[in-house]
Amino acid sequence: MAEWPRPVPLIGDPTSASQRAADPTGWAMGEQVREALHRVVGARRDVRRFRPDPVPAEVLERVLGAGHAAPSVGHSQPWRFLVVQDPATRDRAAVLTDRERLRQAAQLEPDAARRLLDLQLEGVREAPLGVVVCCDRRTPAAGVLGRATFPDADLWSCAAAIQNLWLAARAEGLGLGWVTLFRPEDLAGLLGLPDGVVTLGWLCLGWPDERPPAPGLERAGWSRRLPLSDVVLHDRWPVEDGGAPAAPPSHLRAPDREAVVAARDQADRLLTPPGSLGVLDRAVDGVVAVGGAAASGGTLLLAAADHPVASRGVSAYSPHVTRDVVRASVAGTSLGATAARTAGLGVWVVDAGVRGGPVPGATVLRATDPRGDLVDRPAMTSDDAQRLLDAGRALGRGAAAAGLVALGEVGVGNTTVAAALACALLDADPADAVGLGSGADAEVLARKRQVVVEAVRRARRADPGLARHPVVALAELGGPELAVLAGVVLGAAAAGSAVVLDGYATSVAALVAVRLEPGAQPALVAGQRSRERGHGLVLQDLGREPLLDLRMRAGEGVGAALASGLLLAGLALRRDTARVDH
Repeated sequence: MAEWPRPVPLIGDPTSASQRAADPTGWAMGEQVREALHRVVGARRDVRRFRPDPVPAEVLERVLGAGHAAPSVGHSQPWRFLVVQDPATRDRAAVLTDRERLRQAAQLEPDAARRLLDLQLEGVREAPLGVVVCCDRRTPAAGVLGRATFPDADLWSCAAAIQNLWLAARAEGLGLGWVTLFRPEDLAGLLGLPDGVVTLGWLCLGWPDERPPAPGLERAGWSRRLPLSDVVLHDRWPVEDGGAPAAPPSHLRAPDREAVVAARDQADRLLTPPGSLGVLDRAVDGVVAVGGAAASGGTLLLAAADHPVASRGVSAYSPHVTRDVVRASVAGTSLGATAARTAGLGVWVVDAGVRGGPVPGATVLRATDPRGDLVDRPAMTSDDAQRLLDAGRALGRGAAAAGLVALGEVGVGNTTVAAALACALLDADPADAVGLGSGADAEVLARKRQVVVEAVRRARRADPGLARHPVVALAELGGPELAVLAGVVLGAAAAGSAVVLDGYATSVAALVAVRLEPGAQPALVAGQRSRERGHGLVLQDLGREPLLDLRMRAGEGVGAALASGLLLAGLALRRDTARVDH
């Protein structure tokens, strides 16, 4: 029988079955390509430190193009690459990661928690680009070939796109870090994702400021890569008593990126191993990044007020103690003023509502309308809350000229106020937010909890969305000194100063500030963790690890002053320690 030439299609696969049978390996790209691919795969790293230099548009397009070339179930291409360059969005994302880092550490046993906190787990602030890979799941699974049986195959497709991105970035010399320190609903809310579109985390993309020879967690002693033989099974899963593989181990930081990286560069030139001062090194990095490298002093800004809620028996002390401490602070002899002087700080006392008339020598900033006891009436009007916030901003800008701004407060009953405001902003259970305060007993604690429950219930009736409206929450449940201090945080941060927090009340004031302007969060330094039950929750939400944990109940800015002294010492070490060559 005559043979005819095989019709060769002008599109598609031009090879024939006989050709493929004669050379089964004919589709290989050759040894050079194979070695290059395996080199890229073997050199892929989860990068956490980045240079601030921009990524050229054509390079970004090549990398995203590689992601878009990934395989997808039913050729559905469910990925969407959301490229984030907006500094405000990055600032908000960084606050979320700081918060989750502390939440995850809180779930670990102490040694593992310390090791986790030693690690830099993300580069959201430093990387010039954020790429959030979103999966559009709005098409019903049954309508996509391959998803009817495996509904999550669309997520796997997006993960494959991330791996393509990662390898392409590595081939370009870019670093990529996959950050999952987000609650998915928080990240989705930040980006305005519609229902049915989910994220697979945040990819930090930029030129790396590290060139790790091995995976970071492996170098940090967190874990080691298992041998291939331990993860390859044959035919079926082994019976449990026949050597089944072990379950995977579970191991449960808004300056611009140039400033963040420059602070770290400065530290890396010191004649000491990077990170040798632990938590203090990170805090000093933060102070330097916001512009405080030259600080050699600062100001303890002490805001004071009495609270009508004290009449409900929520404190072990009489309200007159507030005035006594404020007068001693003006005289420079209170514990807080003495601690400030010892740390090299000046003292600025603000009378935000002390009973008995204005305190001589103090700056007077008071609510103008009658104030309530939280349970029956709001703490103050929204107008007063906003006015005191604005006045606090001006104070913060003025205090920043002297260096660090440390926060302190005085006010009998203000841990009850702080707990109520924390419950409103965090949607926290009063049982987790209310503590003893200074000198209280079980009966006082029970009264405090009941007061907070009733106050938050009343405030939520007035505004069911209280957690989303920080000024309203401040007016309903806060105190005038907290409004002033929240403003101080915003003013000082805007002026380029670090703000050192003291205990529960000052941290709740900072929480209000960050809810108003997340870009203020990088300026915060948690001076200490107090004994107040809810303080840890607030610090966790702020994403700030405390410098000191001395179980203090002093108030008055004592912890902030002591931590400021430590920070100033750290800054002096950073300035005066010998340098190494570049």
